[in-house]
Amino acid sequence: MAESDGFVPLQFDRLSDEEMLRRSGDFLTRMKQRRSVRDFSDAPVPRTVIEDAIRTAGSAPSGANMQPWHFSVVGSAELKRQIRLAAEEEEREFYQRRASAEWLDALAPLGTDAHKPFLETAPWLIVIFLKKFSSSDSGEKLKNYYTAESVGIATGMLIAALHNAGVATLTHTPSPMKFLNEILGRPSTEKPYMILVAGLPAEGVEVPAIDKKPLAEIADFL
Repeated sequence: MAESDGFVPLQFDRLSDEEMLRRSGDFLTRMKQRRSVRDFSDAPVPRTVIEDAIRTAGSAPSGANMQPWHFSVVGSAELKRQIRLAAEEEEREFYQRRASAEWLDALAPLGTDAHKPFLETAPWLIVIFLKKFSSSDSGEKLKNYYTAESVGIATGMLIAALHNAGVATLTHTPSPMKFLNEILGRPSTEKPYMILVAGLPAEGVEVPAIDKKPLAEIADFL
């Protein structure tokens, strides 16, 4: 864990109202183009792009600055194959036995099923782990705080950073996900949070025609 060395001056750019409006509008336009992709090309994405996006995620705020996350970046074809086989086994159980009829009805418009070829096709799988505990430089076990909130914020920043760099993503959460600890050699104290599939969309890919709720339905200004 990185420890604080006291305080340093804040680096912050004060922008004019006009520049704030321009930047917020440009970012909104860019992010409204983001869609979850389920059909990926096997075209490569530079590792440095993934590294920069993870550095962005690692800059997220976290409870007591404990930074309770770990990102296992999988590019190995063999490991991706293992993850796909294990995930599809859990997904078959989900669709055949675990999911309620109501849940399956909600998923139907998205066209999802237990078949997950994107776990092998996409060049990168970023497996995000939530860490309940950290270690000090001396090896002392330290409790992490607000872990779900912290990892959720970091994951959102990771998705935004990848989209901003021209990388398509898909959030994938087979349940349960403990097989990821075994395949990727992560300790049992870490909880698999999400598989983030990252790459370029397949040629001619289509996505479901869905809408997002308008501002008036998701926010109050009081």
